[in-house]
Amino acid sequence: MHKNFSRWVIFIILCIIWGSSFKLMKDSTSHLNATQIAALRIFAAGLVFVPFAVVHISKIPRQKLGVVILSAVFGNLLPAFLFAAAMTKIDGSLGGILNSLTPICVVVVGILVFKVKIETRKIWGVLIGFSGLVLLTIAPVIMGEKSIQLNNYSYMLMAIAATLLYGINVNMVAQYLQGIHPVHAATVSLAFMTIPTAIVLSLQGFWQLNFGDTQVQRAVIAVSALGVAGSAIATALFYILVQKAGSLFASLVTYGIPFVALAWGFFDHEHITWIQVICLGIILFGVYMANRPVARSHR
Repeated sequence: MHKNFSRWVIFIILCIIWGSSFKLMKDSTSHLNATQIAALRIFAAGLVFVPFAVVHISKIPRQKLGVVILSAVFGNLLPAFLFAAAMTKIDGSLGGILNSLTPICVVVVGILVFKVKIETRKIWGVLIGFSGLVLLTIAPVIMGEKSIQLNNYSYMLMAIAATLLYGINVNMVAQYLQGIHPVHAATVSLAFMTIPTAIVLSLQGFWQLNFGDTQVQRAVIAVSALGVAGSAIATALFYILVQKAGSLFASLVTYGIPFVALAWGFFDHEHITWIQVICLGIILFGVYMANRPVARSHR
């Protein structure tokens, strides 16, 4: 009971952190370009972990260090740049759908590459949850309240590539980093990312920005907060969740993001429709199916 409760607590915290991250990114786009935002986010996450990584790196087996670093490349560095670039040209709602392909990518990569056996009901749960999320996104389009542009295919492929990298990373963490403390893995992996991101920030002229400008300060603070909370803390929690509950359950965090987005909308006095409530119910049912424990037969 306690084990399941701790899983759901971490799950909900991650939903809140990542569901709020889009708002922080939106607040930064007027004064920073997409590459600067992505690089600063990961740089801030790595920088805050450097002191911890100095202590933790000795606790990671040398033969596992490459996998630990690669997990940050696949799970943080490359997806941050791919999504940042994609979101400059595709609709936010479409980006949300593509981001939620992560659990499907986890299943596909797990089965095809890592030879993981996944129960059929779990796969159905993932698909039902995804259908609820798609319906939640396209309902306003069907009702004529908004439109979604589908013509920037190359940028859509960037977002899909990011979710595929997420799928690879989640399986990689579950398969190869068992036995390594998740906090040690998170701190060391992200600390190494300060090197490439510092180079990118220099090439992008970030250090020459007018930091005396209040608007620039706010943008930098927002992205740095996103890095510390949405990448550093969230990565450590995510690794803990993968070890506690498995790769598939952890990846379903992306299905919780719409709940947080709607909560932000509610606080901003946006109208919530009955269709949205039904779609959220479908998503919840999918998550339940994917994680429902198998009933034990009594003899």
